[in-house]
Amino acid sequence: MPERPVQVPSTLLGNALLNSTSRRIITSNQDLQGQQHKIGSGDIIACRLRMKYEEEHILLDFVERGVHLIPSATSQFASRSKTFQARILASFMIPDTVVIYDIHGLLETVSLYGHHGIGKVVLKHDRKNAGLGIHLFQDIEDVYTQAANGVLPYPFVLQPFINNSRDIRIIILGDYTEAYERHNPDNFRNNLHCGGNAEPFILNEEQHKFCQEIMERARFPYGHLDLMITESNKTYLAEINLRGGIKGAAIDPGSYQKKVLAVEEKLLRAML
Repeated sequence: MPERPVQVPSTLLGNALLNSTSRRIITSNQDLQGQQHKIGSGDIIACRLRMKYEEEHILLDFVERGVHLIPSATSQFASRSKTFQARILASFMIPDTVVIYDIHGLLETVSLYGHHGIGKVVLKHDRKNAGLGIHLFQDIEDVYTQAANGVLPYPFVLQPFINNSRDIRIIILGDYTEAYERHNPDNFRNNLHCGGNAEPFILNEEQHKFCQEIMERARFPYGHLDLMITESNKTYLAEINLRGGIKGAAIDPGSYQKKVLAVEEKLLRAML
C-alpha cells in the first residue's frame, strides 16, 4: 500500500513535525466528506461525528476497520442514546433501571417492579435532552397502558422514581472539574432549561472517583455527568454526555472550548 501524507490541521497540533507518513488524520466533519471509504486501519478521526438519527452504525464500521476515534465511538454513541447509556452503565444507575425495547420486555418489567413493590416510575425517551423526554408515571401499569395503545415509542428507559433526590451536574475536562447542584422547587425536572437554579457543589473523593469510573467504563475523555444523591446519601448516575449546556457553571464558553481541545490534542499526540 502506498504511503499517505499525514494531514494535521492547525487547530490541534499547529505546525508540529510528525515522523509518521502512513496515516491519515481528520479533525473535522468537512475533511471527512468523501473519505469515509478511503480511511482505514491506523487512521484517526479526531472530532465528534455529525450523524443523523440511526446513522450511528458508521461508528461500528470505523471501529471494525481499525480507525481510531477521538472521542471514542462508545462515548459518541452513548451521548446520543439514553438506552445505550443504560445498557452499558446500568450498574452505576438506580437499581432496577431497565431498557424497554418491546411489549414483551415491558411485561417482564411490570412483574419485576411489582415484585419489588415499586410505585412511581420515570420514563426517559431515547433521543431527547434537556428534560424534554422525561415523564413521571404513578406506576408501571400506566406505562404499559400507554405503550400497548401505541402512545409511547420504543425503545425507552424505565427507572424507579426517587423522591427528594439531589441533582448534581459535574463537568470534567482533563484536570478541570466543576460541580454544581441544580434545583427546581416547582418541577421534579431540575434541568436549568426547565426553570431550575444552580449553586456550587463540592464533590467528595468518593464521588469524584465514581465519576472517573463511569467515564472509564464508557470511554469518555471528557464529559458532563448528572448524578443523583438520595436522602440516604447514595449516589447514582442519571446520565452522561460529551457536551452539554454550561448555564450555571463557572467556566466560560471560551475556556471550555480550549480545555476540550487540549484533551483531544493530548489524546491525538498519544496516538502518533
